[in-house]
Amino acid sequence: MTPLVRWARTHPLALDALLAAGVLVCMVAGSFVDPHSPEGTYAWGARTPDVLSLFLMVLGAAALVFRRIAPMPVLAATSTVSLVELVTGEPRAPVVMSAVVALYTVAATTDRPTTWRVGLGSMAVLTGVAMFVGPLPWYSQENLGIFAWTGMAAAAGDAVRSRRAFVDAIRERAERAERTREEEARRRVAEERLRIARDLHDVVAHHIALVNVQAGVAAHVMDKRPDQAKEALSHVREASRSALNELRATVGLLRQTGDPEAPTEPAPGLDRLDDLVDTFRHAGLPVEVARAEDAPALPAAVDLAAFRVVQEALTNVQKHAGADAKAEVSVVRIGPNVEVSVLDNGPGTTAPPDGTDGTDRNGGHGLLGMRERVTALGGALTAGPRYGGGFRVHAILPVNARTTTPGDATP
Repeated sequence: MTPLVRWARTHPLALDALLAAGVLVCMVAGSFVDPHSPEGTYAWGARTPDVLSLFLMVLGAAALVFRRIAPMPVLAATSTVSLVELVTGEPRAPVVMSAVVALYTVAATTDRPTTWRVGLGSMAVLTGVAMFVGPLPWYSQENLGIFAWTGMAAAAGDAVRSRRAFVDAIRERAERAERTREEEARRRVAEERLRIARDLHDVVAHHIALVNVQAGVAAHVMDKRPDQAKEALSHVREASRSALNELRATVGLLRQTGDPEAPTEPAPGLDRLDDLVDTFRHAGLPVEVARAEDAPALPAAVDLAAFRVVQEALTNVQKHAGADAKAEVSVVRIGPNVEVSVLDNGPGTTAPPDGTDGTDRNGGHGLLGMRERVTALGGALTAGPRYGGGFRVHAILPVNARTTTPGDATP
């Protein structure tokens, strides 16, 4: 934006005063020109305006100073002085020029119906008076010029108004699109933070629970059965190494371009279910697995969600179901869905029947994380005590999953 344009936008009244001065100069200069000279040309100085004409020109120009503040009253004032000049002027001065500028302002600042009504009315009144009341014949060039100039002023003002409205609409659309992009970026950041938090919870809860159990076993048999203690410590080492690797892979997602090499290991899935179950078996939890050996591969998101559901459910069994608990894992493909079930025979009485509070059996947020994973893919998860004792986690995951935002998931 140039300094002149900036000044014009910040000082509209001063700009209108300059415009009024320019119009006054043009009207005064035009009043000295005779378009009907004997030579058939415009002769400068061939006539001189009278005092009334000069006064009317000054009034018309002064009214234009306030054309933005009150366009309709300014049009009425300039039309009035123009009509007086058309009736009384001999020779006529171009006072109607001020009415043409005022009509343009009205058309540029109002709507189209108002422009049609006011424009046609002003054109008819000014041209009619000039043709049938003034000293010149009705077909004279000056009278036809009034008709043409008032029509062009209304049309030009309406065109400017339409262009301004179009530009404003484009600007508003661009600003709305920018706000939408920012909101989408914030939503994606929040969704990614929630996903990473779920992954961290699943990894840490699972492996720390195994480390805690194996460390307890090692401490218990250290003196009497050192070989068993050594085996338990070996499982602790393996669980901690696995936890570090998964944490490194998860945190690696936060690296920026140009950071050190990011992990390339794929996200875990049901192909690692046997390894997962073995870690619980080594920790003393009997686990039985039922699944089809030749099941087709699942989409990555569904595969990861199914793995995390089993991991979190078995972790809860290990932590809360008691020393004599047993677990059963079932992964079945039924039509367009994959159903994952984890059952145990522990107490399972501290969670509500439908698990609607979103917490696991010690008041944590394991079930909430599982439910968010499943519902984000368009599936459903139920968790609660079983009849006769124990706890059941059941997830239904559509194979052709649709990804939703966390806010869209039904808790």
